[in-house]
Amino acid sequence: MGRRRTYTLTREQDLPGDLESVFSFFADVENLELITPSWVGFRILTRMPCEIRAGTILDYRIRLVGVPVRWRTRIMTWEPPVRFTDLQERGPYASWEHTHSFEKITDGVRMRDTICYTMPFGFVGTLAHVIAVRSSLRRIFDYRYEVLAREFGKVAENA
Repeated sequence: MGRRRTYTLTREQDLPGDLESVFSFFADVENLELITPSWVGFRILTRMPCEIRAGTILDYRIRLVGVPVRWRTRIMTWEPPVRFTDLQERGPYASWEHTHSFEKITDGVRMRDTICYTMPFGFVGTLAHVIAVRSSLRRIFDYRYEVLAREFGKVAENA
């Protein structure tokens, strides 16, 4: 059996505001629904409010091609206000690790998402990645970018 290929998606966005307030927006689990497009069918199943820290388990439901799928992640690292990482324990991927990092910049905060994931089902999973998964993830994070730009505004570009 061949080794699974690891894919990486990285997105950066500069947001106005201070490190603590930007981090706290992402640390609020309920904001995930706000920044996830409706076509994903994302729903938080974990009882709210939920305090996030290392070891916190979060349960969600999403839709994949119309089929509801349960997804469980665990917060593996929790380093306010600079970083946290969630790791899939159960869900649609063979593996999923999402690191959210925050860095103070001159006019605000640089927020970075780094997602490393592998597909299940061998060749079929690889094919699904090429046909739909890669573009779907890009659309989800494009949507997040747009919502965050509306929520926070944009950092003024230097002239």
